[in-house]
Amino acid sequence: MSTLNPAPEADAAKRVLPPKPMAAALVALSFTLLLYLVELVDVILPGDLDQGGIHSRSLSGLDGVLFAPVLHAGWSHLFANTVPVLVFSFLAMAAGIGRFALVTAIIWVVSGLGVWLIGPANGVTVGASGLAFGWLAYLLVRGLFNRAAGQILVAVVLLGVWSGMLAGLLPGNPGVSWQGHVFGALAGILAAWLTTRRSRKAAPAPAGNLEG
Repeated sequence: MSTLNPAPEADAAKRVLPPKPMAAALVALSFTLLLYLVELVDVILPGDLDQGGIHSRSLSGLDGVLFAPVLHAGWSHLFANTVPVLVFSFLAMAAGIGRFALVTAIIWVVSGLGVWLIGPANGVTVGASGLAFGWLAYLLVRGLFNRAAGQILVAVVLLGVWSGMLAGLLPGNPGVSWQGHVFGALAGILAAWLTTRRSRKAAPAPAGNLEG
């Protein structure tokens, strides 16, 4: 009788270890500082970097999907996004830098394409709030997909603290891209589902016993 078990070293090598809190905080802070640096450059330069945002349903403005999250319509806009970006990006890194990068890429692209498809005509959409809503939605639902009690508890706490932010999903506030918020949240849910499904497929099969 022999037992087949995956080699511990090989199994460990497949995992992306979660970052230490200090490393996660450094990544979140670095991204936020990047946003401030871009806004400072926008203020100093004679040009208007915000024109590089998303121009809805314009082929020439489609590349704004890549740049819009790092652009902001003034310091007050950036200040409003700072705390959500810091908190949600830090918490979203709990499962590892690799998964965080994948989740962020999904939110970045899907929220941007959503704005490009149904955003207001003759306007330019910029800001990291789509990312913030995406990360928040990801954090709220990932525990349901993972069936993880700890993640569900985190979601309950976040919902209690940030429930007022969900009002941003509703249209009616002039100058606020509810489209970016809605598609960001939908992208966060999609990212939670996709990454959970990917993790289950990558999980090693249970050890089997062979008689012989």
